[in-house]
Parts: sequence; C-alpha cells; structure tokens
Amino acid sequence: MATRRVFIKNTGLFTLSTTVFPFDTSFVTELDTKVRIGIATDSHYAERDPAGTRFYRGALDKMGEFVRVMNKEKVDFVMHMGDFKDEDETQDEKMTLRYLRKIEAVYSGFDGPRYHCIGNHDVDSITKTQFLENIENTGVPKEKSYYSFDHKGLHIIVLDANYNKDGTNHYFLKGADWQDTNLTDQQLDWLEEDLKKTSKPTLVFCHHPLFEFRREGYKFHINDFKKAQRLLEKSGTVLAVLQGHVHEERYSSINGIQYITQNGMVDHQGLENNSFSILEVQAGKMQLYGYKRANDVAF
Repeated sequence: MATRRVFIKNTGLFTLSTTVFPFDTSFVTELDTKVRIGIATDSHYAERDPAGTRFYRGALDKMGEFVRVMNKEKVDFVMHMGDFKDEDETQDEKMTLRYLRKIEAVYSGFDGPRYHCIGNHDVDSITKTQFLENIENTGVPKEKSYYSFDHKGLHIIVLDANYNKDGTNHYFLKGADWQDTNLTDQQLDWLEEDLKKTSKPTLVFCHHPLFEFRREGYKFHINDFKKAQRLLEKSGTVLAVLQGHVHEERYSSINGIQYITQNGMVDHQGLENNSFSILEVQAGKMQLYGYKRANDVAF
C-alpha cells in the first residue's frame, strides 16, 4: 500500500506549511486525547457515463482506497459528508438502490465506526427512508437522519438539510429543488437542546454549507444557515463545521468557528485524482491531512 507521502499534495493554495487559521481554543483544553477522523465527501457512485469532471464509475475504486488508508492509519471513525451515491439516466429506483448497496459494501470495509451525512443526490430516485435503511451509522437508530454522539471527549453532531420549507423530506422525483434546502424549526430546536447538554468541544457535519456559498448563479448554502450559526456560536463549544456539496476546498472563519468544505471524491478520473482527508483534533489544535487532490491545513 502506498504511504501518505505518496498520496499527499504538497503544493497549492492550502498547504500545511503556508496556511494556518487561528481560532479561540480556550474552551477545548479538556480534550487531551488525540481524535483522528477520516473524512470523504461527494463520491456520487453510479454506473453512468462521465459528465463534466464527474467520473461516477470510478467512485468504487476511490472509496476502496479511502477505506484501505483509513484502516492502515487506524483512525477513530470515518465520516462521509453526503452524495454517497448517484443515479443513472433512467432514474430507476431498483438500480439506484443497487448503486447505494454496492458503495456501502465498500465503505463497510472500514474496521471501525462509520457515519453518513445525507446529500441531495442521496434522495434523488429513492426516498430518505430508503437511503437510511440501506446504510449504517454505527450505533444510531435507522430512522435518524440527524443525530449526535460522543467520542473520546469530543461531541459530534450530524445535520440533515434535505427538507422543504414546510418540513417535508426532499425527494427529487417529486419536484424538490436542490437549492431550496432547510434544517427546519424542528431540527434547529433539537440542535439547540443537543448543544445545551454538552460542554465538550464539538464538531458539526452537514452536507450543505452552513455559511453563505454562491457560485455561477447557484445557491449552495441552506436557507436557515444564519439561525444555525447563532445556535453554534451561542453554545461556545463548536470548533468547526465540515461540509461537502460544493466540490471544492474552502475555509471561512466566522465568529470563532471554522467552516470547512472539501473536494468531491468523484471529480476527475483515476485513483491519482482521489481526494479525502484525516482530521486530527487535540486540545487547542485542529489539522487536516489531505491525500492526493486534498490539501493540508492547520487551524
């Protein structure tokens, strides 16, 4: 197996040697044990022809490489940040479920706890219930699309923005708009209560950005991101929010919280263009160690 030295990209805008994002860590000194999390996003697996930069069929091999590296590195757990699978041109329910099961089988090769955020492409020609029934979030009830857990003194929150404004689930075969994403009042109430119950340093994961993100006339952030930000800031415990969806690396520090997006695994052909990271958190430091197209960043 190739080592990280082979995988890592040491040039570019965001490298460990040149990019440091300071933030207030006065409330996280209790986290003495290092926590290492394998993160990947936007694998978009489906048996369909390439479209633009997306090479859908290659996602199985890329996911396999991610799992092998995370097993070798013995990370504490892995988190996929959404758009785990895709659909083909037929939008056939049975075929889409087959794609989901195939990539979940590869992801399940990780020898430890594994988790998912739900992305918009995860609820395209199948429902959210079908998605949840065919994946595992370790120790989390099947029906939960947003949830939290503790690991080695760190609190983890996973959010789901695949809701219409009226609180109903997104389902794209019934006309949902991928730009109209919401956490909903119910989930925000749950988030507020969950944050009140912990004093642990906290990481938040969500497929959709919880900060304003527009590109080429499209809106990628959730509608109620400002409400979410206020709750996260009020808690005084949130270190960072990690997101997918945009298929690019971006880092924004907003009122002491880091908002981080990552490259899409699906983009560009071949294993040499894979992209995933390990996030290390300990006491007053966070570091992202990037593999291949992903870059190193120290916070």
